[in-house]
Amino acid sequence: MKKLTLMVVAIVVFAACKTENPEYAKVSGKINTTANELLLNGRSYSKIIKVDEDGNFSDTLKIKKDMYAISTEDGVKTTIFLENGYNLKISQNGEKPTESFDFEGNGKESNIYFANLINFFTGEKGDPKEYFKLDEAAFKTKIASAKDEINAFNKKNVDSLVLEIAEKNNKQFFGFVESSYEREHSNLVKFAAGNDSPVFENYENFKGGKTSLTDLKGKYVYIDIWATWCGPCKREIPSLKALEEDFHGKNIEFVSISVDNVDGKRGSYDSWKKMVAAEQLSGIQLFADKDFNSDFIREYNVNSIPRFILIDPQGKIVDSNAKRPSNPALKEELKALGI
Repeated sequence: MKKLTLMVVAIVVFAACKTENPEYAKVSGKINTTANELLLNGRSYSKIIKVDEDGNFSDTLKIKKDMYAISTEDGVKTTIFLENGYNLKISQNGEKPTESFDFEGNGKESNIYFANLINFFTGEKGDPKEYFKLDEAAFKTKIASAKDEINAFNKKNVDSLVLEIAEKNNKQFFGFVESSYEREHSNLVKFAAGNDSPVFENYENFKGGKTSLTDLKGKYVYIDIWATWCGPCKREIPSLKALEEDFHGKNIEFVSISVDNVDGKRGSYDSWKKMVAAEQLSGIQLFADKDFNSDFIREYNVNSIPRFILIDPQGKIVDSNAKRPSNPALKEELKALGI
């Protein structure tokens, strides 16, 4: 009887130690959230996972090997790599939703590697403008240093799919930065802070009459270049409205310039009028005289939208490629200017 008991205990202990099931992935951990659930979202997969009041969560999933986004309503957000057989534990440093993530358990190597890439590309070294502003020698040095830093990330036991995704992303980023340097550096020199801004003249104002940039001298001017057919432009509208409300009565004008096609091939004058009215768009709503071929648009080399420009009360450039309204840092920058 004693031998049988010992055998049963041994079986139980062995079963308890074997936590990885090749048919499922287990995800657990603790995140910095006040939300009671998180969303795990993949290309063809979506699941809500319950989170307790202390931020703990745990679930067992049957999934495809791939990258998955984790998010909560109060701002926790990251991307993780999962495949069946993983037993991945996730934890956050600090107390803010945006704090970085640590990983333990089966699958940690791939996720630590990818987290390092996320931290790199969401930081200063992942901002193309930080490269474009440098002279050629400093640019080449910074690019080489950035590539060395990424190549030094530990790849041991990292899944081949993660390495493939990373290589594609890295190639795309550095390819863009290197191929765009000459043009963008020239633009940054031309449109450096303190230089005179190009001007627009006699653009039709939705409220009637014509408006020129010189009419707004004496105030800061935050310009939104957009179109009714532009999805990312329209997604900025709620944030822009909130920003306008926050700075109502302050020494700043919010100007939206539509580049809807005058010939109606992509958007139209009528679609602009209708959307401004339907969405009750505030600020100064203007219609460019020749869409993307307007002198002001061409002088600022605008080739994609939305594009935001900040000009000071003397008509000089503060930022030729300003932050979007949805970026919380913009509000702080405007306050720092004394607006």
